[in-house]
Amino acid sequence: MTLVLPNPATENGPRRRQVLRLPPGWPFIAIFLFFPIWWALGLGTLIFVVMAVPMAVHLWRRRPVRLPPGFGLWALFLVWLVMGWFMLGINPVGTVTGTVPGRSLAWGLRLANYLSLTVMLLYVGNLTERELPRRRVVGLMAWMFVVTVAGGLAGILAPNFAFTSPVEMLLPHSISANQYVQSIVHPATSQVQDVLGYSAPRPKAPFEYTNYWGNNLSMTGLWFVCLVALGGVARRKEVRWAVLVVALGVAVIPAIWSLNRGMWIGVGLSIGYLSVRLALRRRIGLLIAILVAMVTLLAAIVLTPLGGVISGRLDNPRSNEIRSSLSQQTLDLVGRSPILGYGSTRTSLGSPESLAVGRSAQCPRCGNFIIGSNGQLWQLLVSVGYPGSALYFLFFGYGIWRFRRDRSAIGITGSLSLFLACFYALFYNAVPSPLAFYLVGFAMLWRNEQAAVAEGER
Repeated sequence: MTLVLPNPATENGPRRRQVLRLPPGWPFIAIFLFFPIWWALGLGTLIFVVMAVPMAVHLWRRRPVRLPPGFGLWALFLVWLVMGWFMLGINPVGTVTGTVPGRSLAWGLRLANYLSLTVMLLYVGNLTERELPRRRVVGLMAWMFVVTVAGGLAGILAPNFAFTSPVEMLLPHSISANQYVQSIVHPATSQVQDVLGYSAPRPKAPFEYTNYWGNNLSMTGLWFVCLVALGGVARRKEVRWAVLVVALGVAVIPAIWSLNRGMWIGVGLSIGYLSVRLALRRRIGLLIAILVAMVTLLAAIVLTPLGGVISGRLDNPRSNEIRSSLSQQTLDLVGRSPILGYGSTRTSLGSPESLAVGRSAQCPRCGNFIIGSNGQLWQLLVSVGYPGSALYFLFFGYGIWRFRRDRSAIGITGSLSLFLACFYALFYNAVPSPLAFYLVGFAMLWRNEQAAVAEGER
């Protein structure tokens, strides 16, 4: 993109024009390079929608636009999302009564995020290696790992830090007071929740929820490891691996403090996946190094207070009952509208114990839970029914199968990100930031395939 700025005329010469050229791929770069700034401004997740506009303009100008493998599945999924609007006015038995206008805001924001991230997928996949090198994309994802770790440490050291963002100031109170909008535009370093039997902070900066933070930490951590494997961070190999060990060691502190059991399982699965891929490639030395590092890390956790945090979380599975109840309510609802779902989530009456026990001023956290808030799978089932949910997972499943032969560092990382997109759907919602990292992984696999085809043609 080129910006033409007027240049004042000189005394004896004609007027000239000064040309400011933004680097190719600048909207994508700006999203992640300046993500802490967007978060502080109240644009942490809205920035995907904002930057999708210049991305879409760029794609329109460089027609024809290439589409990734399996994009037909994703396009049909988007059609199902749009059709869900016609179901917003339905109030199933056992849910809080609502209206189409009242539900349209959350539905519209969610749809805008899906469309924006689709544009980002096409944008990254259509840019050439000269315009947006794959190495630069990996570097940006690794930078987000650093940002996420820093936000996690801030959530531990300053758990009550929060402030009113400029975007929140500009919004009408009727909109900014909405719970969903508040989570987006009101920056805070942590969520204070009663998970261990007492109120304790769980890191979430620079994202909306602590579950998003844990999901994104594990996803961006993969790209940080990928960057080191590609020779990034430092020139000397010994320095690179020392930096990796230190970075992962620091990340463990907020990772455990976040109490995200789903993320802990996801990290374990990631280590197992990488170990299998390395064994198949006969990278025995690297495999042994990873296993030694993991054993050392586990010993350090057991011998420090972090071990007590883990045991305390495992001894207090307080969310299991709520998650089980919400999952059952989701299946009950989708059974009544299996084809289109209900367009968006619904709020349950009462609590798991009784319909008479609901949220009140005396007990603001009692009952009235959001059906579909306990994971991407459950949100999709409520919102788009069985067909729409199947299309979503078939898209990622097809990507796993399509790119299964890519044995490069980027290929292994991208394939693992698609696998985790399906696994984390059981526990965590994905829109918008986790889905952004999933689709970046898909785009990088697609870029790798295009590069391999071009090399074969040469």
